[in-house]
Amino acid sequence: MTGLSLGTEVRAAVPLSGYTTLRLGGPAARFTAPSTAEDVAAAIRAADRSGEPVLVLGGGSNLVVADAGFDGIVIRVGNRGSKIDCVGPGLVHLTVEAGEDWDTVVASTVDAGLGGLECLSGIPGLVGATPVQNVGAYGVEVSQLLVSVDLLDRTSGEIRTYLVDDLALGYRTSVLKGTDRAVVLRARFELAVGGLSTPIRYTELARALGVRQNTRVPVAQAREAVLSLRRTKGMVLDPADHDTWSVGSFFTNPVIPDADLPATLARIRTHVGDTPIPQYPAGPGRSKLSAAWLIERAGFTKGFPTPDAPVTLSTKHTLALTNRGPATTTDLLSLARQIRDGVLNTFGVALTPEPVLIGCAL
Repeated sequence: MTGLSLGTEVRAAVPLSGYTTLRLGGPAARFTAPSTAEDVAAAIRAADRSGEPVLVLGGGSNLVVADAGFDGIVIRVGNRGSKIDCVGPGLVHLTVEAGEDWDTVVASTVDAGLGGLECLSGIPGLVGATPVQNVGAYGVEVSQLLVSVDLLDRTSGEIRTYLVDDLALGYRTSVLKGTDRAVVLRARFELAVGGLSTPIRYTELARALGVRQNTRVPVAQAREAVLSLRRTKGMVLDPADHDTWSVGSFFTNPVIPDADLPATLARIRTHVGDTPIPQYPAGPGRSKLSAAWLIERAGFTKGFPTPDAPVTLSTKHTLALTNRGPATTTDLLSLARQIRDGVLNTFGVALTPEPVLIGCAL
């Protein structure tokens, strides 16, 4: 074992399969896990000065690591803590360190009767990743609640605060995604007191709750309904359930310019006939299709290809690729390519992977 100049322990040849929800990935040449924001920043600065490749690791829930591993230093974000500040009548700001477990934070807000995050229950990973991906589920996105983030600017080495409008948050994206120029150290969210959820907009969730859309319900009731729905899809981590050995949704829902939509829908209908094609607004001039719906109708059903394959589609949800135990990252990417190419050849729609790929590519 060696140490960085700041005294943080560094270990050699640490298997990254133990730090990803897929349970895949080869070894990190070096690995460290600082426990404060200051030490996280110091470790990154030190590695950057040395010119060593750096992988900043959170909960590993949106990460695909090559079988060869990572030939550099992995810095696992370990800073924890949170605080609540009253900012106005019925409103608070929740500031959370990047190394906190996301669902633990959501559960704590529900226990405190704070509304806002409850529909994002059960999502694996750490707080620091949520602004990068603009995490969303069941009609709610982080962009609706985020106030600001504290970022380490790796170019200057400075820690700065950025408001939500500076981050260009969009569907599963932000200015932080696809770049390593900045690292989230903490995030602030605006939540409502009073114990009621945000308006329930997602049809499936409203149905599960037995309420009309845009109704507010007690936050604990909304959380339990979301967790129940996610469990039916294998989207709540469970070490005993291989359907949860995944990165959740492997592909993002494709967004189609409205000018191209009629031709796209016409091609899809040549294969599905008069079956209704799910589509949703995706901002001005764009519409979103369902990746899971396209995957299934391209011939890739739940559990594909066979129960004894090392990697299969989830038996509960066609959007998750799952490690059945003896898999490698090579196995995972092979199936992902087969599905991507199948959907493209059948419907002419390109699927984009949602997770970050380290040392590998589709």
